[in-house]
Amino acid sequence: MFLDKATIYIKAGNGGNGKVSFHREKYVPCGGPDGGDGGKGGDIIFQADASLTTLIDFRYRAHYRAENGANGDGNNIFGKSGKSIVIKVPCGTVIRDAETGKVLADMFEDGEQVVVLKGGKGGKGNVRFATPTRRSPSFAQDGVKTVEHKVRLELKTIADIGIVGFPNVGKSTLLSVLTEAKPKIANYHFTTLSPNLGVLKLYDKNYVLADIPGLIEGAGEGVGLGHEFLRHIERVRMLVHVVDVSGHEGRDPVEDYRHIRHELGRYSQDLLELPEIVVANKIDMVYDMEENAEEVLAERIAALRAASGKEVYEMSAVIHQGVEALVGGLAKVAVHLPAAKRMEFAPFVYDDRHDDEFSIVRYPDASFEVLGGFVDMLVRNVTLDDVDSNRYFQRKLRERGVFDELRARGAKDGDLIRIADVTFEFLN
Repeated sequence: MFLDKATIYIKAGNGGNGKVSFHREKYVPCGGPDGGDGGKGGDIIFQADASLTTLIDFRYRAHYRAENGANGDGNNIFGKSGKSIVIKVPCGTVIRDAETGKVLADMFEDGEQVVVLKGGKGGKGNVRFATPTRRSPSFAQDGVKTVEHKVRLELKTIADIGIVGFPNVGKSTLLSVLTEAKPKIANYHFTTLSPNLGVLKLYDKNYVLADIPGLIEGAGEGVGLGHEFLRHIERVRMLVHVVDVSGHEGRDPVEDYRHIRHELGRYSQDLLELPEIVVANKIDMVYDMEENAEEVLAERIAALRAASGKEVYEMSAVIHQGVEALVGGLAKVAVHLPAAKRMEFAPFVYDDRHDDEFSIVRYPDASFEVLGGFVDMLVRNVTLDDVDSNRYFQRKLRERGVFDELRARGAKDGDLIRIADVTFEFLN
């Protein structure tokens, strides 16, 4: 089963907590603090894997959580770091934040890895807070707790050449003739329900061909799952436009060509700028249907050339007629194709708040709240019912300029100040 879209939930590991411990040993007075740090949480890592062609695995598993870091221990023992999770996806998978739609990563090349979520930092043990004036700190730092995120995976097939056209014009047959691919082929519309890939060798280079499921009028706006299919030709560098020149279904080949070009342009104008080869397929049926077949075929080919402004290759894929000429035409264009490129985007990074940043919010009731990475760091560092820890809390607020900023924002004696779960009255 082919699946090219999936939604999953990812969470990096929490950091382990630091340890409050004191060295106690017979005949060793005043051993001092020896609490170790907590371990770092595991990361969430995505890896592109060329052996995968679908996102079907994510239908059966939607939650991915890295291992938490272990807590620190006495005797200066550091907690073990949590194991990271490596999530393998097909090459061409675009990873987006489900809430904002912004791109986190484009998994373009086989084997490349991207760390999408970093594990939480481990908390410091009490030995880290010992100073010449505070020799026995009875508090430690908690590890950073991470947040689960919802991400959307979108597979955009990486191919050099995209084969497009109306349903049942012979795209899958053409792919099977040019490559060793074995797509499902039948004489009815929408035999192809997912992109098929094949490899064509031209001289000393290999080119990946993608047979895009048949497009219909309105595909550019999503009609007939148009967007689901068109997404797979965003990365191609060249188009092979297959047209049924026989007209056996009562359609005009020139109008078919124009309709498909119109739908491509509605989806993305960039697709219209790609090099294109036009294939007039099913010429054998013209001879079966028309008495003056040569004249009819010549008129239709001439009309296609005029409408497209490009070379038109006559072909009957089912009996392998015209294959050599088409391969020669592909070779002429393919050698001049630009190098494949990953999509251009500004990578979206999940909020990694810095430990020195804070902001102040003033509410209508004249209370204030202090927010930011500095607050998160401070809360993890303190235990307010411990005298030494409370002093540390007050000193850091003063040194960082939080009190000065509160005064500048209009805080007066008696106003309530909220910092995380702590609420206290402001004293100017």
